[in-house]
Amino acid sequence: MEIRYSKTAAKALKSYDKPTRERIRDAIRGLTENPPRGDIKRLEGFSDGRLRLRVGGYRVVFRYDRDGQLEVLLILNIDARGGVYK
Repeated sequence: MEIRYSKTAAKALKSYDKPTRERIRDAIRGLTENPPRGDIKRLEGFSDGRLRLRVGGYRVVFRYDRDGQLEVLLILNIDARGGVYK
């Protein structure tokens, strides 16, 4: 499974300190397992199947997609708990 980051998510991930960045990356790698690891919930109000992963006080908004035969994990946004849903 390939992991792709949106510009917003990549920029947010780079802005965090190294321990936080590694903790979030480890949690994202857990999403590629079968079944996915972590505190995952479906987001209401989106028809594209968005989910959120809780990593401490941070939230990772993502969805699974297909690119031909390749399964892709799209990381849409990463932010603190209060700001990610806005």
